[in-house]
Amino acid sequence: MKATKDDLKRYADNYLREQDGIALYRALAGAEKDPSRSRIFERLAAAEERHAARWARLLKSDGAPVPSYTTSWRVRVLGWFARRFGTQHVLPVVSGLESRDQDVYRGQAEAVGMPAEERSHMRTLRALQHRTGEGPEAILDVEGWHRTNYGGSLRAAAFGANDGLVSNFSLVMGIAGANVEPRFVLLTGIAGLLAGASSMAAGEYVSVRMQRELYEQQIELERQELEMSPEEEREELSLLYQAKGIPSGQAEELADRILANPKTAIDTLAREELGLDPAALGSPWTAATSSFVAFATGAAIPVLPYLLTTGNAAFFTSAIVCGVSLFVVGAVISMFTGRGALFSGLRMLGIGALAAAVTYFIGRLLGVTV
Repeated sequence: MKATKDDLKRYADNYLREQDGIALYRALAGAEKDPSRSRIFERLAAAEERHAARWARLLKSDGAPVPSYTTSWRVRVLGWFARRFGTQHVLPVVSGLESRDQDVYRGQAEAVGMPAEERSHMRTLRALQHRTGEGPEAILDVEGWHRTNYGGSLRAAAFGANDGLVSNFSLVMGIAGANVEPRFVLLTGIAGLLAGASSMAAGEYVSVRMQRELYEQQIELERQELEMSPEEEREELSLLYQAKGIPSGQAEELADRILANPKTAIDTLAREELGLDPAALGSPWTAATSSFVAFATGAAIPVLPYLLTTGNAAFFTSAIVCGVSLFVVGAVISMFTGRGALFSGLRMLGIGALAAAVTYFIGRLLGVTV
């Protein structure tokens, strides 16, 4: 059966998606300093090459041209972060992209076997996030990303800045719509920045503090159980590793080695039995400060023009700068969602513009004069 025009477009899109994966894994392999981990990235790139070849064959069999590929901005950005900070810091984002590909291929008859391979890639990436070595000893290793987690931090920073930008842009436009003096718009914008950033910081502090207290309580209970029933804990740990595919003898030996060191024992039991990472509990003050800075950065954008100019010039400059910023933030967020940068940028621009327009016309209708 001859492929339809829609089929050919789908084949071409899938081919380019796989080429993106090849380029990304090659970039990670080149940035990785550990030879064993670099080889894993090379093998993942080879798997993506097989997938790309399948889509290329389907295009050629129907007489359609194979599209040319140029390295996408997402691959360039992730490659730069991998070279600058290490591959482990971008793996959460790459894992999310593999999850997206798995969903894309589900239901495509020509992609038989590919969703399962993408799931396997995702599991491999998650394993790389958690360890650096090979064999049973690798379970004892915890990557630095647990403590710094640049993938999660970048995502939180982008969304925090977006919240500040959209909320303060809407607030500034609403006050400007009431036809008040520019100095009152500036005052309102600064007040909105401080109030919003402080609220975000306080909420983040309480959230992380409560989460940390809960985790600490669970870890303390695990410590007490280890002191009271070490043999039972040893048996549980051994069974956990056997369930992961480690032979019983090696699992028991590994459990003995872990429990021989009290600190290692508590950390490992917390991860394996509770799903917690004691090193990643996080500081409430750090979380609060990060939220404040991210929100304030976005919220400052609508205010800056009113610091530099006045009147209609400040209004239109603020609107234009915020529009560009909304598009840029949306494009950056697409790196984490897997959507196209143009689509995400325009979507964010539309949402922000709609929110600002609503508040502007409400202010206009109220006609408040200060």
